[in-house]
Formats: sequence, C-alpha cells, structure tokens
Amino acid sequence: MPSQAVNFYSEGTRLAGDLFLPDGLGANDKRAGIVLCHGYTGVRDLYLPDTAKLLTAAGYVVLTFDYKGWGDSDGPKARLSPYGRVLDSQAALTFLGAQATVDGDRLGLYGTSYGGATVVWTAAVDPRVKAVVSVVGIGHGGRWMRSVRRPDEYADLLVRSEADRIRRVMTGESAFADRNTVLLPDRQSAELAAAARAGNPAAVGEIPLEFIDDTLGFHPEWIVDRIAPRPVLFITSDDDRLVPAEQSEALYARAGEPKKLVVLRGVGHYEVYAGEPFRQVIEPTLAWFAQYMPAG
Repeated sequence: MPSQAVNFYSEGTRLAGDLFLPDGLGANDKRAGIVLCHGYTGVRDLYLPDTAKLLTAAGYVVLTFDYKGWGDSDGPKARLSPYGRVLDSQAALTFLGAQATVDGDRLGLYGTSYGGATVVWTAAVDPRVKAVVSVVGIGHGGRWMRSVRRPDEYADLLVRSEADRIRRVMTGESAFADRNTVLLPDRQSAELAAAARAGNPAAVGEIPLEFIDDTLGFHPEWIVDRIAPRPVLFITSDDDRLVPAEQSEALYARAGEPKKLVVLRGVGHYEVYAGEPFRQVIEPTLAWFAQYMPAG
C-alpha cells in the first residue's frame, strides 16, 4: 500500500514521516488514526512499514516517523532523549489528528521495544490517546539494564556513565560507543539486528553514552496506571533475551483495566518482526484496535 512522505515539527525541529492511507477512502470519510513508534536505534522504514500496511488494510490511517536526530529527521544525531521522544510522539498525534481523513477523537499508539516504552508514557500523559499497543517494551530502564548484565559489567557501566555525565556537562558532548556494548544484545538479537540493519543507511552502529543515564532514569511503569480507563495491550515473549518478558509483565501488573498481556512462546526479541511471530503480534493488535477503536 503506497505511502506519502510528510514533515511536521516537534519543539521546532522538523520530523520526517510517512502517511499510509487505506484504499477506498471517500471524500468525506474520517478514519481512526494510529501512530507507530520505532525502537531505540530503529528508524521509521525498519520493521514498521509491515505493521503500517496491515493496519491500513484494516481501514486505519497510519503515521510512521523518525524521532529527532534519527533517520531523515533533523536534530542532534543518535540521541535517545526518552522524554523528547514522548514530545515527538505527541507532535505526531497532533499532525495525524489534523489530517482531513482522520477523526481526531480516535487516535491510537503502537510501539515496539524502546518505542513500547515511549507509547506507554505518552498515553499516560496525553488523554487524546484512545488505545495503546506496546510490543516487547521496556517498563523500568534501570532494572532492565541491570538484568541483562553480570554484576561486574553493571558496575563498569555505571562508571562509564558517571564519567560521561561529567564530560557532557564540561564539554557539551557525549562520547560515542558501539551500540552492542551499551545495549548488550543476546547472540540472536545481535545477529538478527545486524542482518536487518545491513541494507539500511540510516541505521547507526554507534550511540552516545548518555543513553545510559537516559535509560537508568526512564521508568514507564511508574505512570502506566494513568492510562486507564483507556485500553492497553502488552505483547512480549518468554524467550526475549534482550528485553525480558518481566518488563511487560510488570507494566501489565501496574496498569488499570481494560488491559491484556499476550506472551509469545519461544520467540526472540527481533523475531517478532517477521514470519509466524509477526502474525502472532499483529493478530491481537488488530483485534485490540478493532474492539476499542474501530477504524470506520
């Protein structure tokens, strides 16, 4: 399904996006709209177009976009800025809701990995969001980064973070490091991510060490309960070794009703984006939006 390139602004910075429109849209039709949020080192044209096409086929108007500093968007390159991403996603909601083909009272969010954390926070603070889907998302950044490291690795990480914190204040710049030494992926995640990113010139291999501080202090589970009574769906896997299932489970436990937790079996973090695991993600996603925010 074709998309059209769009631009909009967040905090005065131009963001690049793609707008996906369903077939058979009448001149006066207004559909529900869904904003898709990519993960930390992702970009809008990595994984998300497959999701956008299926949601659009179900009748939704869908927007994908690059956060500030990522992909084709302007801004300092490769920064995480978790709260900045919340503001970017709110700007995306505003842009999508302003489209002539969209009912601004029916806006939803879908996010994967770090985007799964972003959409939880955004929905908690923005009442315009009527339905949420968080896939293999992070609920407590500090506990997550600790859980995937040995004690000495975590101690070393904190030392690097403190040194870079001082560097940023004194020089205005963060040191860059290989993404795999900071994100610390499991073997399968490293291999699948490398394969998916190999042909994408916007995918970066190095990230600033400020990622550590940013993540250690970002905990969507603190405010996930503020989404209720709006519906939130969490999808995770019992074999995700990059973002363990306990992250989504904790979000689910703290969320209010209506809520649902789907746990895939034997699926790794990056496997959710293709094949049978992707089908197991998209089917409950479509059902969730259809139940709580019908397209038409």
